[in-house]
Amino acid sequence: MATITRHPTSTTHNVIEILLVDDNDDDAVLIQEAFAEAKLLNVVSRAVDGEEALDYLSRRGKYGSATLPGLVLLDINMPKKNGFEVLHEMKSDPLLKHVPVVMLTTSGRDEDIVKSYGKGVCSFITKPVSFNEFNELAARFSFYWALVAKIPRLHTHV
Repeated sequence: MATITRHPTSTTHNVIEILLVDDNDDDAVLIQEAFAEAKLLNVVSRAVDGEEALDYLSRRGKYGSATLPGLVLLDINMPKKNGFEVLHEMKSDPLLKHVPVVMLTTSGRDEDIVKSYGKGVCSFITKPVSFNEFNELAARFSFYWALVAKIPRLHTHV
């Protein structure tokens, strides 16, 4: 059974709810811990496969009261629906197409990078291999998304 986990942190800056879509438990823990260390992002929810991500984003089934995230971190290689399929459905949906998506994946292949940008991601990041690298990335990422970038403020039930 797939689960969504929430990881709150304290912040005095802009709060961004992030949906992390990743089937790898170890990577998900590293990402959530790195964001907690950065102390700039408030809530990280997790979907463990592409179908669960789309249910969450569309507020279907048990996710009927989910909040539309301000940002989606999306892995490419996942069961049920891969990251490209999720991205395609998001960018085809008038209610989801404005949600920024960052590909966060182990791939560094040029074909995946080109395909990701062609399908509408706003950034492509190859996952670091160590916890220290994850922390450094999370700090920079958090600073950018919480303090520099402007993201659309979407209502939960548009």
